[in-house]
Amino acid sequence: MSTKEEVLEKKEVKSKESKLHEIVLYNDDYNTFDHVIETLIIACEHTPEQAEQCALLVHYKGKCTVKTGPYKDLEPRCGKLLEEGLSAEIV
Repeated sequence: MSTKEEVLEKKEVKSKESKLHEIVLYNDDYNTFDHVIETLIIACEHTPEQAEQCALLVHYKGKCTVKTGPYKDLEPRCGKLLEEGLSAEIV
């Protein structure tokens, strides 16, 4: 294997390891704006303004990416959203 091929292979492995995922929050007919905002502040470490904007996007668009990062960081955050009765998934 040439040096160039080794470098390309290492880059491919590194990019797969550092692949970012997203938590997508979906609209529902059950949770209040206040509950969604409070939960985003706690689970995703949003500012109140950021959480409010996400809640509005979810309400009007049906879904919103609320957090991006490595899977291992998002898994407990998404779990907390689900525990609080919100509809979310990691993609």
